[in-house]
Amino acid sequence: METSGVAIGDYVTRKSYNNDIVFKVINIKDDIYYLKGAEVRLYADSTLNDLVKCEKPREEDFKDYERGNNLETDGDFFYLPGKIVHLDSDGEFLDKCLKYYKYMGVFAIGKKVKEEDMYEQVPLLLNEYKPDILIITGHDAYYKKKGDIKDIENYKNTKNFIRAIKSARNYEKSHEKLVIIAGACQSNYEELIKAGANFASSPKRVNIHALDPAIIAVTIALTERNKEVDLKTMLEKTKYGKDGMGGIMGNGLMYVGYPR
Repeated sequence: METSGVAIGDYVTRKSYNNDIVFKVINIKDDIYYLKGAEVRLYADSTLNDLVKCEKPREEDFKDYERGNNLETDGDFFYLPGKIVHLDSDGEFLDKCLKYYKYMGVFAIGKKVKEEDMYEQVPLLLNEYKPDILIITGHDAYYKKKGDIKDIENYKNTKNFIRAIKSARNYEKSHEKLVIIAGACQSNYEELIKAGANFASSPKRVNIHALDPAIIAVTIALTERNKEVDLKTMLEKTKYGKDGMGGIMGNGLMYVGYPR
């Protein structure tokens, strides 16, 4: 590890935060280093003397995740998992999620969209692809110095996520026909749920892993429509469990047919 010679594209941690999160340096301006989480949906900035260079995190090994049903060879039945549309402001995280969907055997459409533009894009994408599950995510942050944890003005993008959720609910009001998963690191969980999300981050205003919304989406997509999703078990699959993600109970979205 090094503490000098940090350049754009390098991977670093912050000494003041006990080197808990790996970041990628995305810009340097006026001796301020602008950072993006390598695995968590978080932006930050720092001075050079707080940074420690480190190795790039290993590529996600999806074998670490339970794959679920073998949709191609499982007996005489056939399976139609729920379809996903995923809006993400972060292209790198979106690509990671799309690889995960492919590995898990779930059909997903991914679109890179800025948080402030999502509310306009949502109805267009819903009308075009008619998904069962919609993910609205990117980056967010709770500004503790501003005070009230309930005030959405104290969050980087919660207000944009709320607008996008409401836009989706104007298209489809039913929580059963369209499951919405919304939020990013430190988002205002309560307001996202009130706006119409089935699942959201972050109950304890903690960071979430890049794949956390996708893990919830895949679990629902691969659970049969006549079976209730085990909410607690599903949340335990995510990086920070119920501190990072939460939501409402409901059934899966996969059709099962017979014969193949």
